[in-house]
Amino acid sequence: MMNSNTSHANHHSFILTGIPGMPDKNPWMTFPLGFLYTLTLLGNGTILAVIKVDDSLHEPMYYFLSILALTDVSLSMSTLPSILSIFWFNAPEIPFNACITQMFFIHGFGVVESGVVSMAFDRFVAIRDPLHYASIFTHTIIGKIGKAVLTRAACVVFPVPFLVKRLPFCRSNILSHSYCLHQDAMRLACASTLINSPYGLIIVIFTLGLDGLVILFSYMLILKTVLVIASRTERLKALNTCLSHICAVLLFYVPLIGVTMIHRFGKHLSPVVHMLMANIYLLLSPVLNPLVYSVKTKQIRRRIIRVFHRRKNRT
Repeated sequence: MMNSNTSHANHHSFILTGIPGMPDKNPWMTFPLGFLYTLTLLGNGTILAVIKVDDSLHEPMYYFLSILALTDVSLSMSTLPSILSIFWFNAPEIPFNACITQMFFIHGFGVVESGVVSMAFDRFVAIRDPLHYASIFTHTIIGKIGKAVLTRAACVVFPVPFLVKRLPFCRSNILSHSYCLHQDAMRLACASTLINSPYGLIIVIFTLGLDGLVILFSYMLILKTVLVIASRTERLKALNTCLSHICAVLLFYVPLIGVTMIHRFGKHLSPVVHMLMANIYLLLSPVLNPLVYSVKTKQIRRRIIRVFHRRKNRT
């Protein structure tokens, strides 16, 4: 068996995959992917700008939305260099250290997004005790929550690059996606992954799994609270405040479950399906979250419309 040093001498880089089996068709994805990245930046940038300039939006819910928008932009920017390299410049090779660095940021921001999306408890407090909502979720508390989410992500993902770096890669160095993932690189190792595999599973259980349980428990409390409200109109109004958050949860978890199921049970499917699902998993949420919150959140929608009206009047 080759040791780690020898493996790195053989593989100074990995080869990323654009459209599997059809590298000559990679340019076809240039404009669709470019459009999606542009939408991500414009949408999330608009959300952040609107929340910053409008004092009436300096409330706990919108601070959490700002953190979500920043996370979406950061996650998208983590994949952008390799996407540009493959589809724009037809250069699929990525240095080993650059690959494990990208791996750290992709998994890290994924865990951060999971933590932010799990903040359904603030919706429960807003419905259960609206008068004390702002006094419970103060700037200090929100800052501490944000730091805790970031710290958790950094701590659980920090060992991943080192666990990958210790593996010998003496066979193929061709990854199956257009960006670097832990499970994808682990598949190419020519040594035991007895540490990597359980650790990856532990991360999933104690981050995504735990966050899912927090969301479920929070909405059980929300439903219990809403059902006590006598007025049907007030019940619908209370549930409507949760609609944007429910959409954000679905946009995060549905693609995640889909790509996991395809990896686990869809080995007979075309590699193109795997490629599409992998890109949908990372791009769907950052693209659609700003649209959902702009449409479903009245205050943000009004502010955006007001800005466009001002620009229209100036011209």
